[in-house]
Amino acid sequence: MLLQDKRILVTGVLTENSIAASVARLAQQQGAEVVLTGHGRALSLTRLVAQRLPRTCDVLEMDVTSPEQVDATAAELDRRWGAVDGVVHAIGFAPPSAMGGGFLTAPWEDVATALRISTYSFAALGRAFGPLLGKSEHGSLVGLDFDARQAWPGYDWMGVAKAGLESCCRYLAAALGSQGTRVNLVAAGPLRTTAMRAIGGADRLASLWERNAPLGWDADDASPVGQVVCALLSSWLPAVTGEVLHVDGGAHAVAFAPELAG
Repeated sequence: MLLQDKRILVTGVLTENSIAASVARLAQQQGAEVVLTGHGRALSLTRLVAQRLPRTCDVLEMDVTSPEQVDATAAELDRRWGAVDGVVHAIGFAPPSAMGGGFLTAPWEDVATALRISTYSFAALGRAFGPLLGKSEHGSLVGLDFDARQAWPGYDWMGVAKAGLESCCRYLAAALGSQGTRVNLVAAGPLRTTAMRAIGGADRLASLWERNAPLGWDADDASPVGQVVCALLSSWLPAVTGEVLHVDGGAHAVAFAPELAG
C-alpha cells in the first residue's frame, strides 16, 4: 500500500473523469485518507464525486482566491489530523478572453484572474499548508501542469500561467525544502476533461499526442497521471523536489509534425 495511513488533501475535483478524481481514487486504493475541496456552484459536483469514490470522503469548501477560506481549511485539517502528508493542487482557470486566440486582446483583468487562480494559488497553498506538511516525515505538494516550454495554439495566457507555475514550483521547493517538504509538478498530456475541453482545438491536441507519443497516449484515461501523482505523494521519492515530471507517453521528447502549426 503505497500511501498507507497518509493524509491527503486533493483540490480541483469537478467530475469523475478529472485527473484530481483519479488521484483521489487511487490514493484511497493505496491506503490514504482523503479530503477533497470545492467551492461555489461546483461544490455540489465535488460532493457527488466524493460519494462515488471507493470510500465516501469529506468535502471542504475552499476558494483559492479567498485567503480566509484557505486558512480555514488548513485550520480544519490541523484540528482533525494535526499534520498533512500530501496536498494536490489541481486548480487552473482562465477567462475565455485569455484563451482561444486572445493572447494580444485579453484585458489585464482577465489575465490577472488566470495568473491568480492558476499560478499564485500554488504558492498560497504552500504558504497555508506548509506548516502542516512540515509535520509529516515526507510531506509532498504536487501540482498539475501542461508542458509550458512552447506556445500551444489556443492556450495563450494559460500557457503563460503554467510557465509561471513551473517557476513557482522551483521557488516553493527552495522555500520548503529545509523542513523536508517536497514540491513537484506533473505535466500531463492532453486529456478529455472538462478543463481541457475549455481550450479551443483540445481534441486536435489530443489526437496529435495519440499519434506521436512513443508509448502511445489515451486521452480518455487519466489513471497514468494519477499513478505518478500518487508516487510523488508517497515516501518512495524522498530526494525529488523542484521537478516537472512529464506523463505524456513521451510526446515531450519528440518533434511533432508541422500540422500542429497549420
